[in-house]
Amino acid sequence: MFTAATYNETDLVTRLNNGDQQAMSELYDRFSGAILGVIMKIITDQATAEDVLQETMLKIWNNIGSFDTSKGRLFTWMINIARNQSIDKTRSKNFKNSSQNSSLEDSVYVSETVPSAGASIDTMDVQNWLLHLPEENRQLMRLAYFMGYTQEEISKELNMPLGTVKTKIRNSLIVLRKKLNVT
Repeated sequence: MFTAATYNETDLVTRLNNGDQQAMSELYDRFSGAILGVIMKIITDQATAEDVLQETMLKIWNNIGSFDTSKGRLFTWMINIARNQSIDKTRSKNFKNSSQNSSLEDSVYVSETVPSAGASIDTMDVQNWLLHLPEENRQLMRLAYFMGYTQEEISKELNMPLGTVKTKIRNSLIVLRKKLNVT
């Protein structure tokens, strides 16, 4: 049976590179909770987030040979994979269709059951304030601040010049600051 911190990161990576399935089990036990938390900041649906977690762990297993300890820590590398997997999922047609077809009841359920996934009262307040923005700016703000897209990714996703994305997000922040009386 596995005991936490039996192996350090270097040993764990070596064992993973050698195809040690017990090492993968240890990796899952140690990091899956934190990785799922990152995924759920982008994907609030628990079942979908757990699917992305499995895809992330599989990608880690298949690509551990490309991990370079001189470029960073294992945890950071895995978090980047999880984030990219999550963003890819939100861009998929199936995810967009299911998001559009989910009922309000489902959204309320998610808000009540997954507060750590960004559905806190503060987040809901911010989303209400976004209603003061034009639809296009609202979409940009949601992609940037609730779905984890970079401005460059938004530019590509919406086929909009990067400078326009930056300007619209900046102008949206100015409008929101004025509405919230924040200087």
